[in-house]
Amino acid sequence: MTAGNGAYRVVGTRPVRHDGVDKVTGRARYGVDAHMPGMVWGKVLRSPHARARIRGIDTSRAEASSQVLAVVTGDDFPDPGAGEAEANESGMQSLRYMAERVIARGRVTYEGQVIAAVAAASVHEAEEALRLIDVDYEVLPPVLDVREAMRDDAPVILDDLYTETGGVFDDNPSNIAKHFIFEEGDVEAGYAAADLVMERSYSTAMVHQGYIEPHNALAYWNPDGHLIAESSSQGHFGIRDELATMLEHPKSKIRVLPAEIGGGFGGKTTVYLEPLAAVLSRKIGRPVKMTMNRTEVLIGTGPAPGAFMTVKMGVTNEGKITAVNVDLAFEAGGYPGSAVSAGCLCCIGPFDIENFRVDGYDVIVNKPKSHAYRAPGAPQAEFAVDALIDEICVELDMDPLDFRRLNASKEGDLRVDGTRFHPIGNIETIDAAIATDHWQSDLGQSTGTKRRGRGVASGYWLNGGGKSSAVARLNGDGTVTLLEGSMDIGGTRTSIAMQLAEFLGIPIEDVDPIVPDTDSIAFTGVTGGSRVTFATGWAAIEAAEDLKDQMAEGLADYWDVPADSVTFEAGVFSQNGTSLSFQEAAAALQDDGLEVVGKATASPDGSGNTFAIHIADVEVDTETGKVDVLRYTALQDAGTAIYPPYVEGQMEGGVSQGVGWALNEEYVYSPDGRMLNASFLDYRMPTSLDLPMIETVIVEVPNPGHPYGVRGVGEVPIVPPLAAMANAISNAIGVRIRDLPASPREVQAAVAAST
Repeated sequence: MTAGNGAYRVVGTRPVRHDGVDKVTGRARYGVDAHMPGMVWGKVLRSPHARARIRGIDTSRAEASSQVLAVVTGDDFPDPGAGEAEANESGMQSLRYMAERVIARGRVTYEGQVIAAVAAASVHEAEEALRLIDVDYEVLPPVLDVREAMRDDAPVILDDLYTETGGVFDDNPSNIAKHFIFEEGDVEAGYAAADLVMERSYSTAMVHQGYIEPHNALAYWNPDGHLIAESSSQGHFGIRDELATMLEHPKSKIRVLPAEIGGGFGGKTTVYLEPLAAVLSRKIGRPVKMTMNRTEVLIGTGPAPGAFMTVKMGVTNEGKITAVNVDLAFEAGGYPGSAVSAGCLCCIGPFDIENFRVDGYDVIVNKPKSHAYRAPGAPQAEFAVDALIDEICVELDMDPLDFRRLNASKEGDLRVDGTRFHPIGNIETIDAAIATDHWQSDLGQSTGTKRRGRGVASGYWLNGGGKSSAVARLNGDGTVTLLEGSMDIGGTRTSIAMQLAEFLGIPIEDVDPIVPDTDSIAFTGVTGGSRVTFATGWAAIEAAEDLKDQMAEGLADYWDVPADSVTFEAGVFSQNGTSLSFQEAAAALQDDGLEVVGKATASPDGSGNTFAIHIADVEVDTETGKVDVLRYTALQDAGTAIYPPYVEGQMEGGVSQGVGWALNEEYVYSPDGRMLNASFLDYRMPTSLDLPMIETVIVEVPNPGHPYGVRGVGEVPIVPPLAAMANAISNAIGVRIRDLPASPREVQAAVAAST
């Protein structure tokens, strides 16, 4: 369902997507399809240990093999920060950690970390050559649990890491990389004013984004010093910049070609294979292609962090929240940089709370370096808060949506970062949820061992802005070629083209959107954080305005009138009773020999926050622990839904991933730190058989910070499912689920413990 306002001609319609035909016919070119003449293959040797010192790497047997063209280790890369006395102050420490994540130097902090790479004529020869590399490890006991890692007597994984709190570093090495603190009001006074104070702890497991296409890279180092790279990523400018940093090579001599992307969800915003392929290519003077298999993807790339969280909340008997404490400890993996700071900023976003303290801990454990996964940090943090709220609603015997409406954040309320909300659609989304047929319907009867339950949960995401660039080139037939710098991972070519078409008053079919390489357009930030339709759409609007202004100036010469007498409205240029349609104007300007190219680089503020409410019905077999999802409704404020099918698709996809996170997905480790389910056979993601038809309700509260009211929509749909599912299961079985995933084993154990 879409609540459109009918104010636009293109925005809010449902055209055929520009990339649709190529993708459904198999002609779209993905990173794994990249090929160059003379290309050879590279493969990676990965650590079998989760924690170890590397005492030596002997590549002599591999280098002596006639099948091996080149071998690289960490010694073949620059050492960022070498010789820096004050690593923490200089900022070089984080660069060293990034370099170690790409290829190990002296130590191993997770199973799957890259030790060396080889190039050979075929992928099979390259794989066999890995056996010829001898590595001498001093194996150390791993630290796998975030609570264990935080103990004072825990083994220190990175002996050069010191806890940073507010820019101040501790004196002794620690597994806690950063401690974030956000607080406002008087929490203790808030608890004193409460009639009920409840404190509970919750946990979530490390999970993977689960994209279909594995990581890939093709690199060619030209003799003139220019590096050409191609890979599937969420931001080819980011890949270029990280290559420049890793290789200490000028950005101006690195050209990154974009490819279609077979899924990313935040996991393809950084380099993994690209630097390895580049250095191998530099050694042998030939293009080098590298791809990961599924096991490599799971053990060697960046999953979402697991977390342990404690929430303490005070409420009145009427259900008004008086104070809250939230403690978040996130698994950073083998190097610092989990999404805990975003979790801190989002955890209580849906609620108006005057007295709060949020502590976030970025904690090193011997698992893969964690990375972004769709609203990074928010699903875990908001699960803990929303699950406690459900427990409070049970204690107060209060309707959970009424509780959320009573405490809903609104315009002017305080955010965790100390700023105030601009106009938001939180209350409107809750009201829409209350009015749904789903919420008003009867749940149905539980029979035998099959118990039914319903759960609701809130979702909040910050949304992003950042820098984006666009170029609009006028063609003589009245069409416009749109170059935009954002990688398209969710249909943004169409959503951006629609905004340009709306401004110019032309049909969307007359816009041809293209994502060019890094040498062909100005810098554009990563596709992530729900920023693209907002920020790159804004750049496209400004490029369209530049195009329109140039056309008006050209038509002033064509008509021999002052430029300020030419007006433009709804795709028509006019002056003194004479008018030309956009197509006629384009033809006239072409006849005059005028080339019109509009361009813009924008860094807009005011991205607007996004809210969601999800309702889940489940049936739990208390004998087997199996959970079936009977019905699911997702509601979300999209600002203005530029392209409603994409909004619906984002909502449905987020639900699917969130349900998997809640029910089955997790990294399972042996005591020595080896991942035991490193394949899609054992890493259990939902299929179409596990989900009902997901019902979507788009609420439209336009964002005043954008010309067409855009709010990003891609992140927040994954936030509520964790709590919605846990709350529904708890409602069904009468036992509280506080640790996810709620797999059959865990549900059985919870039921057994209650009897």
